[in-house]
Amino acid sequence: MSTGTYAPKPGAAPVGRMIAAQTVLETKMLLRNGEQLLLTVIIPSLLLVLFSTVDIVDTGADKAVDFLAPGVLALAVMSTAFTGQAIATGFERRYGVLKRLGASPLPRWALMASKTLSVLVTEVLQVALLTAIALGLGWSPQGDPVSVVLLLVLGTAAFSGLGLLMAGTLRAEATLAAANLVFLLLLVGGGVIVPLDRFPDAARSVLELLPISALSDGLRDVLQGGAGMPWGQALTLAVWAVLGLGAAARFFRWE
Repeated sequence: MSTGTYAPKPGAAPVGRMIAAQTVLETKMLLRNGEQLLLTVIIPSLLLVLFSTVDIVDTGADKAVDFLAPGVLALAVMSTAFTGQAIATGFERRYGVLKRLGASPLPRWALMASKTLSVLVTEVLQVALLTAIALGLGWSPQGDPVSVVLLLVLGTAAFSGLGLLMAGTLRAEATLAAANLVFLLLLVGGGVIVPLDRFPDAARSVLELLPISALSDGLRDVLQGGAGMPWGQALTLAVWAVLGLGAAARFFRWE
């Protein structure tokens, strides 16, 4: 039998094509999941509309939407890169999906890359939707778009590392509970809705070190204050990204 008997020639597809196909699949699964859709789209949108139109929290002298929009964008990043990814990956690990994918021609690093790209695609849709809602509510963004994109990318890397670390070390049920609890706690104490200067000085100094606080404050400095790149917040996010992704790579268990 000649080597040309089989057509097409059997073998794994190029890695780039496998990553693209897996990214499309991951994105479709994420957008079809009702719980993930609630976290990534509905809750941030409702919070933006509610707190921008109802005087519940004192957000300062400027329009409420000018303060809230950057914080809600940060919340959207956290909901997708951390909460949603942690829960979905945790249950994939429990049901043996990751173990089977890890044995496929798709390299494990490529699977993680596909998940990250899926998060980025979802975030583009989130940012577009939330920006449209905020502009409809009278938002007047300022600042450099490049700084905004860099902050969002750093925030995504930080939250993605923490989400994968949680999903790869805890049981699926524990990941579900912990991820949702962290989401609620950071929603209240991360400067998303309530300004950090409303907290006592001791608590504020700790809260400012959180990735959600660094991302929301950094976006607010640029989009509300028209400042340049907030390097302090960017450094905080970069440190969280290195620590989270490094720990996830070290301790992630596929089974």
